[in-house]
Amino acid sequence: MASPPPPTLADRFDQTVFNAVYSRALVYNACWEDPAVDRRALCLGPDDTLLVITSAGCNVLDYALTRPHSIHAVDANPRQNALLKLKIAAVRRLGFDDFRAAFGHGYHPRIRELYGDELRGELSPFARAFWDRRIAWFGNPGGSFYFHGLSGIVARMFRAYLSVRPRLARSIRELFETRTLDEQRVVYDTRIRPLLWTPAMNWTLSRQITMSTLGVPHPQRKQVIAQHQRGVAGFIRDALDYVMRQLPVSTNYFWSVYIHGRYTDGCCPEYLKADNFAALKGGLCDRIHLHTSTVTEFLQDNALPISRFVLLDHMDWMSSYYPQALAEEWRYILRRATPDARVIFRSAHAAPAYLERPELGDGLGPLRERLLFHPALAAELQRRDRVHTYAGFHVADVRP
Repeated sequence: MASPPPPTLADRFDQTVFNAVYSRALVYNACWEDPAVDRRALCLGPDDTLLVITSAGCNVLDYALTRPHSIHAVDANPRQNALLKLKIAAVRRLGFDDFRAAFGHGYHPRIRELYGDELRGELSPFARAFWDRRIAWFGNPGGSFYFHGLSGIVARMFRAYLSVRPRLARSIRELFETRTLDEQRVVYDTRIRPLLWTPAMNWTLSRQITMSTLGVPHPQRKQVIAQHQRGVAGFIRDALDYVMRQLPVSTNYFWSVYIHGRYTDGCCPEYLKADNFAALKGGLCDRIHLHTSTVTEFLQDNALPISRFVLLDHMDWMSSYYPQALAEEWRYILRRATPDARVIFRSAHAAPAYLERPELGDGLGPLRERLLFHPALAAELQRRDRVHTYAGFHVADVRP
């Protein structure tokens, strides 16, 4: 397959805007990938060493609960690592009630005091400078940490929208109070869907500025448009239809936190449960190592055998913006992978074209030929994915 076409002027402009936004902001305040699905795909054991793209760090803490040998959290955006550093500092220095208030409720009335007395000294210089200016994100009794950062801005805008749509707001509250799928489907189909999917909502979701705020660059948006006849808004509508009709909202903390601005005891990530918090505090956090770098830079500087790679969706935009850099990344992944290594990643496309490009295979053919994919397992797990906003979920072993 030929290399991707050169970027257009519009592509280059979007790349510049996306890079400017990404390089100056905390993009993700919570992970938008389901770690319960990841755990089943990865089959983690005590000898595993993981490379994980940090994102908001929620899933790094989740994987640590499986007690692997070590986890290397890698992110080129230092603000994402600053968030995970703050979480790890809070695990080590705070009691569970204080931790749950800050990261479960998104608000702690004494956050400035706790930050100054307990957390600040645990942080790296960059993280300290970052949170010195932003620790108040946790200190607004009428707000929430989860309404900050780029993804939080979108959540805050949606809450503002609901404030002028009281019928819709009331119906969404009732949806999250349902306890059976049948009740849930009735509320969604009869009271939410007709009010939610207006022309204005479809227009908003179709704008690149909305997608960029959610951390979705132009190449991913183009991939969605290429395979969905109703475009981005139609894809999101289908995804939400599936989540609200097929998966119980009572345990779907991914969507509920952006509606309510907080987690509840029964609907939250695993790291926000008391027993798991105790396990992290008891030493599991010490197995996490943070690196502010690209994946390639980390693998160049650390000749470690890696048995599990969690690559999220970054190949979608790298394959368009930096195809040669992606090729180099895969050369190092294949070089560092153990004989039993497994890779998981997500994509806006069910069959991303970069898998077929020879330059990604270290001169030995397409990347697909260097990996043994498990499509049946991936399809089964994707049906259980509580987020459900990726067209493709991929599970593959590195061929020896």
